[in-house]
Amino acid sequence: MVKYTRNKNLYISLNRGDNFSDRLILFLLHFAFFLKNFKRKENKKLLQDLYDYIFRQLELSIREIGYGDQSINKKMKDYLNHFHHMVSEIHFWDNLEKKEKNKTISFFLEDFKKTDELVDYFNQFDEDLSKKNLNSFSKSVINE
Repeated sequence: MVKYTRNKNLYISLNRGDNFSDRLILFLLHFAFFLKNFKRKENKKLLQDLYDYIFRQLELSIREIGYGDQSINKKMKDYLNHFHHMVSEIHFWDNLEKKEKNKTISFFLEDFKKTDELVDYFNQFDEDLSKKNLNSFSKSVINE
């Protein structure tokens, strides 16, 4: 998912240079689509472990940036709430019209000018995920 987030084409429509927050929001959007596609009973433990790992790494990254303990707790709470809102919105992605998808993307990525392109990108990403199985993503990670 980090590889998808590093796609420079995603940042073309950004009003300013990309930053940690923009990259994180794009990463969390990718992760929300990932969960949407692979959320099944048989995947529950693996997805929970992945979720825990991702947010533990996020917390470590925030610590490395130099935030204090109180700031870290507040930032993590904000990021978790933001992510859970994303998950609830992305859950209904397939039922939304393009205008509603634009509104959803604009809500999470308000500094991006051309949300149409991002909607098209995430439509394609969602379709690509639906053609794969969870093992195709986790195989190399679990074996390391």
